[in-house]
Parts: sequence; C-alpha cells; structure tokens
Amino acid sequence: MSDNSSATALAAPALSLSRAGLWWGLLGVAAFSCTVPFTRVAVGSGGISPLFVGSGRAVIAAALAAAALVLTRQRLPHGVQWARLGVVAGGIVVGFPFLTSYALTTAPASHSAVVIAILPAATAAVAALRGQERPSAFFWGMAVVGAAVAIVFAALSGGGFTGLHWSDLMLFGAVIAAAIGYAEGGLLARELGAWQTISWALVMSAPAMVPVLGVSMAQSPPSGTPVEWAAFGYLAVVSMYLGFFAWYRGLAIGPIAQVSQVQLVQPVLSVCLAAVLLHERLTWVTVVGGFAVLVCAAVTVRTRLRFVANPR
Repeated sequence: MSDNSSATALAAPALSLSRAGLWWGLLGVAAFSCTVPFTRVAVGSGGISPLFVGSGRAVIAAALAAAALVLTRQRLPHGVQWARLGVVAGGIVVGFPFLTSYALTTAPASHSAVVIAILPAATAAVAALRGQERPSAFFWGMAVVGAAVAIVFAALSGGGFTGLHWSDLMLFGAVIAAAIGYAEGGLLARELGAWQTISWALVMSAPAMVPVLGVSMAQSPPSGTPVEWAAFGYLAVVSMYLGFFAWYRGLAIGPIAQVSQVQLVQPVLSVCLAAVLLHERLTWVTVVGGFAVLVCAAVTVRTRLRFVANPR
C-alpha cells in the first residue's frame, strides 16, 4: 500500500463519531481533572518549586515512556513525524506543565479551572485550523456556550470573578499550548498509536528537561511533605503519561473537535476535587452549574461535523 493510500485509510476513523472515542476521552478527562488540584498541592507550601514540578514530572514520565518503547520494540518515527512530535512535546510536555505550575503558586485551583474551561473550544479551533475538520456554526455556538457555562460555574464555585493577574496570563498561555498539543497529538496518534505518541514526545523532550531538573534541584532542593510528594507522583505518572493513553486514543478515534468537548466536564471535577482536597469553597452552584455543563457537553458532542479530504 502506498503512503498516500495509507494516510487516507488512517484518517477514515474520524469520519464518524464513535462512542468508543467519547468513552476513551472521558477516561482521559477523569485522569486530567486531578492535575490542577494536585499541582496546587505540590507547590502549595513552597517546599517543591514549580520548576522542579514542571521538569521532574516530565523526566519521570520520559523514563517510563522509554522503558515502554524499548520493551515493546516500537519502530522509530520518520520524517516529518519528528517535527510534529516536537509540536506535541512543546505543548503538553513543556508549555502546559510549566505555565500551570507557576500560575498555581498564587492562583487558587478553582480559579484556574475558570481559565482552563476554554480549552475544549481552543482544541476544536486548532483542529479546524489543521484542515481536518469543519465544525458547523451550531457546533461552534454550543462550544462557546459550553465554555461560557463552564467558566461561570467555576468562577461562582471559586468565589466569583477577580481582576486579571499575571497568573491568568500564564493560564491562557497554558490553554493555547495544550490545545495545540492535543490537536496535533490526536492526528499523530492515528499514525503512531495513542500511547506511542505521548511516549515519543516525552522521550524527545527528555534531553532538554534533565538539565532543567538539575538546575531546579541546585537552586532549591525539594523538601516536600509526603502528601506533596504523592501529588507530584500523580502528576508525573498519570497526568503526564498514563492519562494520555486514553486521551489520545479518544482523539484518534475522533472527531477531535467533538471528543475534545468532553473536557467541559473537567472544571466540574476539578472544582469538586479542590473542595475536597484543598477545602476551597463549594456551594449549591456546583450542582446546578455542573448539570448545565454536562448538558452542554452532551449536546455539543452529538453535533454533526463536516470534513475535508485529507490533503495527502
């Protein structure tokens, strides 16, 4: 089979919405929903620096990824796939972890969920820009409504809206980085496989992350509590690695624009976890707002999309 025919065949699963894609996506979202609260726990007392959290989680995940790739004897990516893996690594291995780690040194976990709530719409936009999917006007309308409802829900659950701070700018940057990494990784997972994509991205970023980790340890030797180390362990093993097994598989089954909308439930889960783990304010708004967010997500993922032919 030629390269052209192979590319067309690999893109075919995205032509129809699959329940399997949604369930895999939801599993990934469930894993990621702990990321914001656990990052806040890890950097909360200052014993573990944001630089150590951002680089350390990537190095540990890269070690796990390298072992998995070697043990299963995976073939090396080729050609332009390396450049695309660089985009994935820049977005989800470097950009999102570092920006959120620094932002959460001052921003409450529930407030951070306010900004991150726009990630599903951002991911759908990047998927459209990549030329694979053409969401309808109704889809975009529901995506915007869902993001708005999620933002209002998270803001009210976290005590209301506040002025724009430097931490918000970092969170907006994290959203852009993650959206690019998610969309490109979802497309690449159709060629390399879901867990292989995140594994190669992590291994690719390791040479840059190891020196950063060394610098962070030299500047401020980590001295966290057992709870903070447990939170860091979750970020390294689940948020940075295992969660992407499910998430990229869901995006690969696709369509990316639709499956990405299941992330609308992430602020609900994150705010609830922040209330349990960090004792942040939780009111009746959680029930009403959470239900509204789930309705928006359900309507959005059932919206039909239009597709353009794979240019290859």
